[in-house]
Amino acid sequence: MSTQAESWVVFLMTLHNHPNGMRAVCEQREWEAMESVRPGYHKLIQSGIATEREAELLARGTSGDRPVKLAKPR
Repeated sequence: MSTQAESWVVFLMTLHNHPNGMRAVCEQREWEAMESVRPGYHKLIQSGIATEREAELLARGTSGDRPVKLAKPR
């Protein structure tokens, strides 16, 4: 059994009826498996991410962030 460090990727998932795709996260080995079955179908955004949390934050972008509260004019 090998003790390979886990690494994560963010990719743009190709979806029907969703022309811009959707960002998704998976482990590096899962990405490699998907690419071997259907090369180029999904678009890799970034690989080699150290933690799942970092990958999720990158995939999410600003979605889910708290809205910026603007000061009320006096």
